[in-house]
Amino acid sequence: MIRAYKFLMRPTVGQAIALAAMLADHCSLYNGALQERRDAYRHVSRTSVRYGQQSAQLKEIRAFDPERQGRWSFSSQQATLRRLDKAFQAFFRRVKAGEAPGYPRFRGVNWFDTVDFPRDGDGCRWDSTPHDRVTRVRLQGVGHVRAHRHRPVVGRVKTVSVKREGKRWYVILTAEQEQSEPLPRTGSVAGIDMGIANFLADSNGEFVPSPRHGRRAAAKLEAAQQALARFPRVRRDKRTANHRRAVQKVAGLHRTVRRQRLDHAHKTALGLVREHDVIAHEDLKIRNMVKAPKPKPDPEQPGTFLPNGAAAKAGLNHSISDAGWGVFLKILHAKAESAGREVIAVDPRNTSRTCPQCGHVSAENRLTQEKFHCASCGHSAHADTVGALNVLRAGLARRNANPA
Repeated sequence: MIRAYKFLMRPTVGQAIALAAMLADHCSLYNGALQERRDAYRHVSRTSVRYGQQSAQLKEIRAFDPERQGRWSFSSQQATLRRLDKAFQAFFRRVKAGEAPGYPRFRGVNWFDTVDFPRDGDGCRWDSTPHDRVTRVRLQGVGHVRAHRHRPVVGRVKTVSVKREGKRWYVILTAEQEQSEPLPRTGSVAGIDMGIANFLADSNGEFVPSPRHGRRAAAKLEAAQQALARFPRVRRDKRTANHRRAVQKVAGLHRTVRRQRLDHAHKTALGLVREHDVIAHEDLKIRNMVKAPKPKPDPEQPGTFLPNGAAAKAGLNHSISDAGWGVFLKILHAKAESAGREVIAVDPRNTSRTCPQCGHVSAENRLTQEKFHCASCGHSAHADTVGALNVLRAGLARRNANPA
């Protein structure tokens, strides 16, 4: 089993400058490799350049530029070239599937924030000073950087990554561990229904309120973005000190909201995993749910459009994104696998329109967003609880039809 750990690094001023230079040089390597591929394909010969060819050129590149490319880890530079190769593989896969291609783009220095080291001990070393009480990670060309290890790392460290988030630096580890002991059985099963007014409702009639982190921070974020918009759009190195502080404030507010959302998702998922052996949820296609509605041309007046509810849909899309359903479901599956629990995704169609008592299916059963009243048998309940009950039944039926 592979588990990831993320720790805050506390570099000195000199180390922070070296880390920024490392990102800039890897960004330059990425863009140079992309330019080589573009130029080779645009040539009359239509030559395709692959990872193996570009990796073989690294030795010459490092010897030609020892003050920049030559001072960093060879393996980390190979990882950067693999990153570009994966981008091209995904591009060709999308072309073959008839999807929007999305050709790989050049990266600005602000948009290249991660350097990967494929193996601990090759250009990097986690816990490089075990004799010291302070944990440090050694990075080639940077030195021994202090890391705030807030929890122990279990297992053998496989890979090390360095990431920049705003003004902060993080080290991300992946460690190979033995399969952990499953949690004791509770004999409980539950279905959950994701929502906007409530983050989720379960089949036992309990609710988890929606934290609405983005909405709570909206006023501060709006003021910070308005202050940032007053500055002209210039290159990063042309920004004034006040401009840089405005950028950092907006980034800091977004980072706070993201971390709050992750914290809520982790705690909610952990509570469910500890209480239930089997958890069923709706198999939501969130990307399709947040699409903007298509425009409605006015047949009587060419060039004009009829109202299509775009404003209301935009508000709903914002609420869905603020809830963070996708992040929560990924975390739930990961925690359930680690704890030996079972998570089942079911088709969400008609889960909130089906009566759990008589099975009658009708849009009239759900009178409002919260109230469910069966038009056939008169059963009344909270609509989200009804949805969770139907999700649980569908999940158990799928589980019994496909026993492990």
